[in-house]
Amino acid sequence: MNAFTEALADGAVVAKRNLIKIKRVPDLLVFSTLQPIMFVLLFAYVFGGSIAVPGMDYREFLMAGIFAQTVVFGATITGSGLAEDIQKGVIDRFRSLPMARSAVLIGRTTSDLLNNVLVIVVMSLTGLAVGWRIHSSPLEALAGFALLLLFAYALSWGMAIVGLMVRSPEVFNNASFIVIFPLTFIANTFVQESNLPGALRVFAEWNPVSAVTAAARELFGNTNAMMPVADSWPLRHPVLATLVWVAVFLAVFVPLATRQYRKAVSR
Repeated sequence: MNAFTEALADGAVVAKRNLIKIKRVPDLLVFSTLQPIMFVLLFAYVFGGSIAVPGMDYREFLMAGIFAQTVVFGATITGSGLAEDIQKGVIDRFRSLPMARSAVLIGRTTSDLLNNVLVIVVMSLTGLAVGWRIHSSPLEALAGFALLLLFAYALSWGMAIVGLMVRSPEVFNNASFIVIFPLTFIANTFVQESNLPGALRVFAEWNPVSAVTAAARELFGNTNAMMPVADSWPLRHPVLATLVWVAVFLAVFVPLATRQYRKAVSR
């Protein structure tokens, strides 16, 4: 068995351990699903009546943004989990086992990806209940969900770096939300980017969360000809732009996370 195959096998064991933890502490899953449901209901029924989208119901415009926000928030579980494992000495126990160094990161990111799958299923049912519909083919819809999950997986490696740098989950939560909130709200998630003023509009147009949101809307068929044409390249080609962002994230974050893990275990 070569080193890569061994790392994948060890990573699967770590992923199973993390999934068993969710089974033992179901509160983790309950609250990770309740939050997106709350956002769907809040924006659909409280703010939906005051936000107009040309040619379509706001709830259909909204859901892709909620999906994007949810998987981004889900990616932070990776960093929080790693910070908790370091604090409790779990990483030290892993280090004493005959396993690949990268297995902990592979297992952590994979288990959180599977958690995101379940959350997306719950969110989809909630969206259907409030009036959201998919107007594209089943294959395009599956591609939309896959792109959201791929984006979240790539981002989770960045969250892993932050989780390995701090010394407690509480510090990680404070640090991550400073980044996550601007990314998810200064974007086209809940309003059209054309409605934002000046510098905020430029930021939203080049925001990777805007790209994956626009890609999901396109693949779900939640767009129409009356919506303004985007000025920026990422929003004119959102699927390709999202794939570029995913490739960049993985190319940058995976080696940095691996290096930071080596530093963390040697503290």
